Amino acid sequence: MAKSSANIRLVHVKRACEECAVRRLCLPTSLAESDLESLSSLVQRRGPFQKGDLIYRAGEDFNSLFALQSGSVKTYGLTHDGEEQITGFHLVGELLGMDAIGNEVHPCNAIALETTWVCEMPYAKLSELAELVPGLQREMFRVLGKEIRQDEHALMLVRRLRAEQRVMRFLNSLYQRMRERYGLIEEIPLPMSREDIANYLGLAPETLSRALTKLRNDGVIDVTTRSVRFLDMVAVCRLAC
Repeated sequence: MAKSSANIRLVHVKRACEECAVRRLCLPTSLAESDLESLSSLVQRRGPFQKGDLIYRAGEDFNSLFALQSGSVKTYGLTHDGEEQITGFHLVGELLGMDAIGNEVHPCNAIALETTWVCEMPYAKLSELAELVPGLQREMFRVLGKEIRQDEHALMLVRRLRAEQRVMRFLNSLYQRMRERYGLIEEIPLPMSREDIANYLGLAPETLSRALTKLRNDGVIDVTTRSVRFLDMVAVCRLAC
């Protein structure tokens, strides 16, 4: 863990998950009480990570998955020129570290965008338990499949799409993911900077600014520095689907 000063304490999963608003996003609801008890010794709560704190570094050995309990995280690598290339934004209830399972080394850095807490799950022990608990194994495959779909979606964002389409697909992706936690929402929080969004979408910051202005002037969205609201769902679907 890159931030050695982070407070670390063991959490009893059964109690913690009963009190956690995102339990259903991190664990399968079908897990029996006995399975939750078996899982309890695997989970450590880590944090708080403040904005800019690293959760793990590229090149570090992969040992654990991390579930976001609160806050948000961006992952990024470095190009051959040493420039930052953002690979994803991760929200409450989502898992970090899935991209390291194959090579057992983290390919990206993970950095907090705001005050963030994560639940760490050692992967080796989690895998052993998953072999004994079919519900947990199915959930791990489901989450891995979701991660792959998000990667495919990210690739689509930078291929043959106009700037307005890239922006709306990105915003709609955030909206759909947040709906999993909150249900219907009116505003989409934007914890990431405009520069980070532009980097992720493969746009110049000026191009992103023009696209947001056009979408606002066309009555599709209402946007502020830290949030966006959809105004015309027909136009949102036309641009984002």
